[in-house]
Amino acid sequence: MLPIDVLASRNVGDTLTIAMEHTAPRAAVIVADQRTELSRLLSRTYAECLPGARLLDFDALTPEAVRAALDDLAQNELAVLIQSSVFRIPEFRIRVELYRRDVKVIEHSNLERIQADEIEHDVAALAYDPTYYRSLGHALKARMDAASAACIESDGELLRFDCRLESAKLNIGDFAGLKNVGSQFPIGEVFTEACDLEKVNGRVKIYAFADASFRLNVPPQPITLLVERGRVVGTSNCTSALEQVLSTIRADEGEVWLRELGFGMNRAFSRERRVSDVGAFERVCGVHLSLGARHGVYKKPHLNPRQVRYHIDCFVVTDRVRLDDQVVFADGAWLALD
Repeated sequence: MLPIDVLASRNVGDTLTIAMEHTAPRAAVIVADQRTELSRLLSRTYAECLPGARLLDFDALTPEAVRAALDDLAQNELAVLIQSSVFRIPEFRIRVELYRRDVKVIEHSNLERIQADEIEHDVAALAYDPTYYRSLGHALKARMDAASAACIESDGELLRFDCRLESAKLNIGDFAGLKNVGSQFPIGEVFTEACDLEKVNGRVKIYAFADASFRLNVPPQPITLLVERGRVVGTSNCTSALEQVLSTIRADEGEVWLRELGFGMNRAFSRERRVSDVGAFERVCGVHLSLGARHGVYKKPHLNPRQVRYHIDCFVVTDRVRLDDQVVFADGAWLALD
């Protein structure tokens, strides 16, 4: 393994030049805090890879000064946000406003959730292989969009999606044809959900989930979810932490819907190579699902977006994934698709 600073420089450099297509003549602003080891490492690395950029310490400036620097960016210029938590500037929705002006955005958030022994995993996950992400990502989306059914095989259990899937969305570092250029990094995901949520039935094992602190919770043994008509109606080997999550969802939403079907593609993460920040770990190579009725991308007529509250990621013990009769995931990897 390369030294961490060398690995970070290589991966950030590839992200800038290949994924973001940022060229040196265009201006860039790096806004970072210095509260965590990872935020300090990333701010040094981006400053090295973007020698002409303005580097701002968020905690050393007023919100007004930070906003003024971001306001100076023009179309196709770049903002890099390196946040140990999440930056707050009153009356200024940072990413929304930057995208509205066609500014490119790289965002690293909630870095304080990543433990010291996880930093190497997070930095490794910044590697950008355009052949892998773009070729496989678009092929997966095409198969997902065309499929009339899907099935997850999970350590002897089956979870069936007996209907078409919603048009899949890509987070693969390919922004061609998209209005907004940028993402929260690390990247690597294709996601969808059932067109008819009630056509999801079966059992599935999960090895981790987001707990009440929004951190990855890994139980001592996988937990089995029993799903009927798109709702989680029972569990086996459940822990008190997951019971708390499920009880909270039921108290506020009445029942626990299963919504997102996410195909994570990032090979730097695995069941063994984890980070505690769920927002980063949801790119893990394999399948993740969401518990709760909230999903900001897909609308369902029977779920009022103003009344739903929860989108809790959980991570599946995944042996195989089938779209119709075709196996697309096996032996811990997505298969090459023609």
